[in-house]
Amino acid sequence: MAEEFCRAVDDGIKLSRRIYFGKDRAVAPPKPPTMTERSSNALLPKAPMVYAVIYDPGMVDNPDIASYQPYVYGRCDPPALIPLQMNAVEMEIDCYLDTAFITVSGTWRLHCVTGSRSCDCRLAIPVGHQGSILGVEVNAPRKSYSTQLVVMDENQSATPAQNGGYLKSNIFTLIIPEIDGGSNLSIKMHWSQKVECSNGEYSLNVPFTFPDFVNPTGKRMSKREKIRLNVDVVAGSELLFKTTNHPLKEVRRHAGSMGFLCDNEVLSWSKDDFSVSYVVSSSHINGGVLLESASAHDFDQREIFYIYLSPGDIQNKNKKVFKKDIIFIIDISGSMQGKLMDDTKNALLDAVERASEWISTNFVAGGSTDISHPLNTAIEMLSSAQSSVPIIFLVTDGTVEDERQICAQVKNHMINGESICPRIYTFGIGLFCNHYFLRMLANIGRGQYDAALDVDLIEPRMLTLFEKASSLILANIKMDMLNEIDQVEVYPSNIPDLSLEGPLVLSGRYKGNFPETLKVNGIMADFSNFEIDLKIQRDKGLPVQRISARDQIEHLTAQAWLSDNKQLEQKVAKLSLQTGFISEYTSMIMLENDHLKKTKESPGAKEVSKKKHSKANDQGQKTILLPLLGIGFGNLTATTQNTPPGYEPKPEMPEIFKAASNCCDMVCGYCCCMCCIQCFSKMNNQCLTVLNQLCIGLGCLACFECCSLCCGGDDN
Repeated sequence: MAEEFCRAVDDGIKLSRRIYFGKDRAVAPPKPPTMTERSSNALLPKAPMVYAVIYDPGMVDNPDIASYQPYVYGRCDPPALIPLQMNAVEMEIDCYLDTAFITVSGTWRLHCVTGSRSCDCRLAIPVGHQGSILGVEVNAPRKSYSTQLVVMDENQSATPAQNGGYLKSNIFTLIIPEIDGGSNLSIKMHWSQKVECSNGEYSLNVPFTFPDFVNPTGKRMSKREKIRLNVDVVAGSELLFKTTNHPLKEVRRHAGSMGFLCDNEVLSWSKDDFSVSYVVSSSHINGGVLLESASAHDFDQREIFYIYLSPGDIQNKNKKVFKKDIIFIIDISGSMQGKLMDDTKNALLDAVERASEWISTNFVAGGSTDISHPLNTAIEMLSSAQSSVPIIFLVTDGTVEDERQICAQVKNHMINGESICPRIYTFGIGLFCNHYFLRMLANIGRGQYDAALDVDLIEPRMLTLFEKASSLILANIKMDMLNEIDQVEVYPSNIPDLSLEGPLVLSGRYKGNFPETLKVNGIMADFSNFEIDLKIQRDKGLPVQRISARDQIEHLTAQAWLSDNKQLEQKVAKLSLQTGFISEYTSMIMLENDHLKKTKESPGAKEVSKKKHSKANDQGQKTILLPLLGIGFGNLTATTQNTPPGYEPKPEMPEIFKAASNCCDMVCGYCCCMCCIQCFSKMNNQCLTVLNQLCIGLGCLACFECCSLCCGGDDN
């Protein structure tokens, strides 16, 4: 899909040469991309972009200056995508602890379609690390659109929606229908992404690189770029701002909170992603607890808590990490061949240099996926580990039938095991593996889970997981006081170890009174006991539920999958609707409001039948269903067939169409297309009608289309 998208954009850029910008040489058209920029995947959006969807190349023209254009025969199939010029952009970023919320507002003009025509526009939003789309709002001259999460009924049709979806795991797309040439589109986009932590430094990278050809054409087109950044950690912490690649000016500073602003007139839009880094200074392990009361409209009226534990300054040389006994369990089934296996090897070779010869010799893709036997063997091998943390890495791109049994076996071993049981770190590749199984397995094994939904992310994400496991400084963490609170739920339920590579975060719900301090116990790398009292802070301005919503949804979904519990599925759906984060049990729709008709305020989230998704209601509001945005629960069939991740099998052709195709091959094997055209030109209308009916009866759709194009309009 990504390659097809790039080809469509390349076609659109070539097609945009038809646009006439006048005789004034000062009004130059946007610069086309270089050959390097047109290479594979180079035309994927690196910032929010809008494209005109062009089926009919004849409509491509300047809507302001009528010009003579040679007539273009044919249609673009698939359609070309012409990047629209952007007239304004503004971005606001709110960083809270390990989560950032981004809002981008921009104005784009449909500058490439004549004013008498209209076309669809395609919005593409790239998001950063572990990003999640939260909503889109569009205002056009005649209509407005907004997205909304809903719970679908169980009787919906299996026909997939075609509007939008994920182009790649980090690029969300949306079709905005029927925009008039020359119109301006005002779009506001909301998403969240994780703030990454490495070597004690927090860093955020937001896609904000715009190509030259989106700069507006004109003599004095004002381009003002505005970026507002707010960073809030915990009150009382010392926040140290380090680097940024955009000219930010400090406008606010409080304990644990800073604000910055960039508001400049620019010659061209940003050519770099927005990046910023900062540290929360502390020389020792520290943390805190944030409490928040449930809102009046919350489906769960229990109180909300958020617990964080930070490793402190990584430059402190007195911090020791645990010794480790490590076993790697790598899926070497047939689907792991090629780039997947190469990137996995490279990640392991970087992490364990002494094992390079063994890995190169034994890692040969082939056979089927088996997880249970090697996992049980690894646990037995590490059961006698002493003075170290035993760690198992499980890497797979597939799913197996006995996943629930595997979870039960590992859970039983953890209950009956030694003081430091083997930690299980899981890594999923692509969409054919069950990521919720891997997340649950890591939770049971007190490890961590990560994934690379796109093949090109395997090596960097896997190395990040290795670094987390190799820098453990506090193990067997306990918070016994949580058990004394009424109706408490903690996510994740089994507390993982604390690593130098980022904070440990827990969240959940409770009822009643929370203790004034929370006591945390654990074991240091020298196996000495550790204890710390975390202070409680209530209503400090940080949106606790919003920060923790995505992690809670993912952990609850894993629990719902493991227990096959419908009530938990409903709970996930309610939390998804309430917070705006996508889940496996909710769908996204787009509401279209026609400004020319009397409209009423759209109703709240409710169950929607797919029968209404393409129909307008009495108030002129139309509901458009978007494709499912969840990652699903794996694909056992694809795993059994050793299908590589990212492969999209074509639908099986019915037998009657296969027979027709064979028949067509035999006929067409003895004549060329020009012979067919010369033959058909001498047929009368009755003969052509019989031939068309015969083609339809045989199912020879491709030939029918060719014949219709060749013979249309011929009266002989």
